[in-house]
Amino acid sequence: MIKKIINFFLKFQFVRFAIIGVMNTGLDFGVLNLLIFATGVREGLSLALLNSISFSVATANSYLWNKYWTFKDKDAVRAAEIGQFLTVSLIGLGINSSIVYLISTFIDPILGLSPAMWVNASKVIATGIALFWNFLGYKFIVFKK
Repeated sequence: MIKKIINFFLKFQFVRFAIIGVMNTGLDFGVLNLLIFATGVREGLSLALLNSISFSVATANSYLWNKYWTFKDKDAVRAAEIGQFLTVSLIGLGINSSIVYLISTFIDPILGLSPAMWVNASKVIATGIALFWNFLGYKFIVFKK
């Protein structure tokens, strides 16, 4: 019964996309926090650079998972497709990094959050917003049938 329920939900592209998104978000957050720990950077344009690095690592991981599992694209990898994926992802990166930068730099932490936790809170907001852009871009531009 549980297996049937799981299989039912996995048939939906957005659910598969969301599962991959959770995996990539964990990777993104992990790399970002590792870079924050290694550099001590917690705000400003340097943080935007660190966020760009972590976002890029997750995006590279995202491509194959989305191509073959989410959108079930069995075609060989094509340079044009990778270019489209990177274009959509870079726009998503711009959305994501801009939101992280703006919130963490111009809004003081709330709820007693430390500066590092405030960066993570801003990253959650940024990731949620970029999620919709990326799904629509991948579905209707990159992996359209």
